[in-house]
Amino acid sequence: MLSSTERAALDAKILRLADDEFILGHRNSAWVGHGPILEEDIAFANLAIDELGHGILWYRIVSTLREEDPETFPDKLVYQRLAQDFRNAEVVALPHSDWAFSMLRQFLFDAYESVHLPLLAISPLEPIAEAATKIKQEEVYHLHHTKMWTLRLGLGTDESHRRVQQALDALWSPFQQLFVPGAHEAMLVEAGIVPDLKQIRLQWQELVVPLLSRCELDVPDDSNLAATQSASPSAHMESLIAELQEVSRTAPNAVW
Repeated sequence: MLSSTERAALDAKILRLADDEFILGHRNSAWVGHGPILEEDIAFANLAIDELGHGILWYRIVSTLREEDPETFPDKLVYQRLAQDFRNAEVVALPHSDWAFSMLRQFLFDAYESVHLPLLAISPLEPIAEAATKIKQEEVYHLHHTKMWTLRLGLGTDESHRRVQQALDALWSPFQQLFVPGAHEAMLVEAGIVPDLKQIRLQWQELVVPLLSRCELDVPDDSNLAATQSASPSAHMESLIAELQEVSRTAPNAVW
């Protein structure tokens, strides 16, 4: 049985996981119809759909924690919250600049999930373990796909290499926010309910840095980084949520 403090901390943790997945999926959906080649247009659209679906899985757990209907409450979490109520890392909400930026961000996120999800899958809380187990099966393909694209761009032409380096410089620092624990998350770690994000970050670096180095990319120095959770939504997040909720705000009583 969770204490009220543990329950609130778990709610916040799962909501962060859900928002990270859903916002990244929504952001990546902007590439539908605009991919560099038809095959990749379809593949990246499928990745975006997967991320949206993964977000819904986590939202359903939040619904259960709040004793709400897990079939209908996720829609309220997505379409009826203000931008400042979302708990995702700022990096997943950043607008696309080019294909290298989007693909590298997805690779970094897939690598993060590849080390995070297996540890969530052994959580003693069954809903968390079940959701993580389901999601990590799909993430195997995601990581393989984005890893290959990162290599293709990093080892391609001078121009593709320049663009990936530019993307890495822009993404590395804000990406560290994913490894900042929430309030009271330490008690969940101590209870073995969720893994320690410091350890996740170390494993993530061990996975991504060698591949980035293989591409002859300069990994930014993060020795002085002081990543913190965002206290207020950025202009990027405000505009993204306005776009995401445009239809639901126009027709709030619509039946889908």
